[in-house]
Amino acid sequence: MDRPLFIGSEIYRGSSYGGWHPLRVPRVSTVMDLSRDMDWLPPDVFVPSPRVKPTALTIWHTPEYVAALHAAEEAQAVSDAVRARHALGTPNNPVFPEMYRRPATAAGGALLAGELLAKGGVVYHPAGGTHHGMPDRAGGFCYLNDPVLAILSLRRNGAKRVVYIDIDAHHPDGVEHAFGTDPDVLMISVHEDGLWPRTGALGAKDALINIPVPRGLNDDEMALIRDEVILPRTTAFRPDAIVLQCGADGVEEDPQAHLSLSNQAHWAIVDSLMGLAPRLLVLGGGGYNPWSVGRLWTGVWATLNGFEVPSRVTPKAEETLRALRFDGNRRGKNPPEHWFTTLADEPRHGPIRDGLRSMVTTL
Repeated sequence: MDRPLFIGSEIYRGSSYGGWHPLRVPRVSTVMDLSRDMDWLPPDVFVPSPRVKPTALTIWHTPEYVAALHAAEEAQAVSDAVRARHALGTPNNPVFPEMYRRPATAAGGALLAGELLAKGGVVYHPAGGTHHGMPDRAGGFCYLNDPVLAILSLRRNGAKRVVYIDIDAHHPDGVEHAFGTDPDVLMISVHEDGLWPRTGALGAKDALINIPVPRGLNDDEMALIRDEVILPRTTAFRPDAIVLQCGADGVEEDPQAHLSLSNQAHWAIVDSLMGLAPRLLVLGGGGYNPWSVGRLWTGVWATLNGFEVPSRVTPKAEETLRALRFDGNRRGKNPPEHWFTTLADEPRHGPIRDGLRSMVTTL
């Protein structure tokens, strides 16, 4: 392909997990709108995401779970037995109108991405990144595991060796469950120590590397991890494809985690991975502040295309940002002016703590 492709869908516009849930905020629709407002998303690079058929999901998810998820959407209710077995209808994974169609659309985009990348290229799928889903259970707001499906699709389409990098604040327990012992999938996760699901203990064993980082991780510390672990390990693995889960919940303004990254730390990782494999797939993930998610993920699309992020967004993009709301959260009461006028945050510089430096050198 000549240019990066953007997989998206209108199903995410107006779809919500509920008025009280962290995923009540618009995310993918904001990225689509901002990218168009900045004149970065012409129609010829936008690919509508298909909705995956239930049978296609059984390449990893159990038929019983897929049937239960589909039935829960139709009934808008679950039994106690289904809740206990499949973790549907819980506070984390509630019943909502699009609870099958929405994740099935993200899963369809993930499977399509593997096909689009069969001959190489770059694909951006910001609705992807639901890395907690298990074969028979939902988990952590994730009903299906589209990163797992994406990796399986990439392998089916010619990518024998895949590097999966996850910089979401939460550990990708579902992806590790799928590929943690697979020598042809190098997994590198950078996640907040002690944060749910409280898995991913420090260590590097074979093709699995977990880096639980302390609260307050800053851009300079993330750069150390990038330069000393992510890039050399990725290069040495000689991958046919790279999948980057670019969760936005590690930024300073996110209400669910406690890291202190700027969006530019994420963009720097995206930029550094380009060209290290013939196939690059970038997914979304966590992120629960509508301004920080929209701005960060729009900047990811700019980075993938080599677009310069201007010091001020276009008037139309500013209008989109000013229209966002974050009701029920203190961070949404008095948003700083720069959240409306620019995509970039000031880098979060700081000292590299001795404990983090020693952690990195032991991997």
